[in-house]
Amino acid sequence: MIKHHSKYLSLLLAFLFSIGLCAQTARIKQRHQVKKKETLYGISKQYGITVEELTQVNPEMRMQGYELKKGDYINIPFAASDATAAQSSPVTQAVPVNKEVSKTGQVVRVGVMLPLHNLNGDGRRMTEYYRGLLMAGQRLKQDNISTEIYTWNVPIDADINKTLKEKGADKCDVIFGPLYTSMVKPLAEFCKSNNIKLVIPFSIFGQPAKNYDMVYQIYQSGDDLIAMTINSFLERFKDYHPIFVDCNDETSDKGKFTATLRKALESKGISYALTNLNSDDDAFAKAFSRTQKNVVIINTSKSPELNATFAKLNKMTAKGIGGSISMLGYTEWLMYTSVYQTLFHTYDTYIPTNFFYNPETADTKWLESNYRKWFNEDMLTALPHFALTGFDHGCFFIGGLHKYGKAFNGKKGEATYKYVQTPLNFRKEGKGWQNKSFMFIHYQKDKTIESISY
Repeated sequence: MIKHHSKYLSLLLAFLFSIGLCAQTARIKQRHQVKKKETLYGISKQYGITVEELTQVNPEMRMQGYELKKGDYINIPFAASDATAAQSSPVTQAVPVNKEVSKTGQVVRVGVMLPLHNLNGDGRRMTEYYRGLLMAGQRLKQDNISTEIYTWNVPIDADINKTLKEKGADKCDVIFGPLYTSMVKPLAEFCKSNNIKLVIPFSIFGQPAKNYDMVYQIYQSGDDLIAMTINSFLERFKDYHPIFVDCNDETSDKGKFTATLRKALESKGISYALTNLNSDDDAFAKAFSRTQKNVVIINTSKSPELNATFAKLNKMTAKGIGGSISMLGYTEWLMYTSVYQTLFHTYDTYIPTNFFYNPETADTKWLESNYRKWFNEDMLTALPHFALTGFDHGCFFIGGLHKYGKAFNGKKGEATYKYVQTPLNFRKEGKGWQNKSFMFIHYQKDKTIESISY
């Protein structure tokens, strides 16, 4: 079906990347290969459906300039009279992202077992993530990597054991899912039995990476992030004078982090200063060193207190006091860049995170533009963006499996594509593998942004 003519490329892409939503809103019954002189009306009549139902599952038909061509494959939905069959039919689709054989002759078969529907936030977020995986397949096609993606709609009340009996599940090289903790054990045991890598992209209770073979857990716990931030802080700021600012936010969840960091500093014999956001200007300024570089840590991630801290620093530096100042932030601060980016640069801010969305990069612009074109909507307002996350995960695992085969474990140095938003770096943890990627996003005083990976 794939034609290497630019005239048809956008239509092909629209088909490939719209198929995910069809699983819930208009279920696909079969594929139809267009014959000479066939029309949309004639095909619709043949299958007992309306033209509108046909175009609903083939969004490219609504694009300007679309022409029905002999040899094209189109989706045929269940007719309204087949509603009962559609409800009972498994949500399974094989999506050949690239039919060409790769240079190694290997086709990487990908399974997606996530809630792929439009009923609630879980479904909408996972649908966007799935679309990102599809976009990864299209990107990998440029390097002649052949990918087949099989999807199963697995909502919260699904019986995962029935899903695992569906045709094609045991043939996957990697499965992305599940979203719900109760499904982890049967899916992990299934993957172990069939030598399939299981990628768990999002938060799950428990420690699946430690407890199950073949599991690649991407989500990092809050304790993991605290430990990595503190270790990186001690390395990056070993010659700095730390200043902890109490922001009097009784609802903050950052007290555990600041308390643990202070204990780590004390264990290394590193002195630090304490001050309060409500202190008068003179008392606040006394916490700062005139001979060492200073690094400021506040005990909340919230915007009002951050704004008040910047105001305090601005008053102090306007008087020519305070010396050299840097700030250690929180991942949540990445949501405030449209408001505070200039101040982040002014105060040499370091934000610990395991992802970074940069709207100015060429890759991000390409993905956002094409996502909008292919799906007729923007990505959800969320950080990290689910589509970019799916794209990075897809490129990482599919590219790795293509190059290394079953020996691929995602260790440092095995990545075959540069990430757009979400770096990955796995280490053995118990029976499985845990993502240990971590970086400081550094807003430098010269208005550039530096990513420092650990």
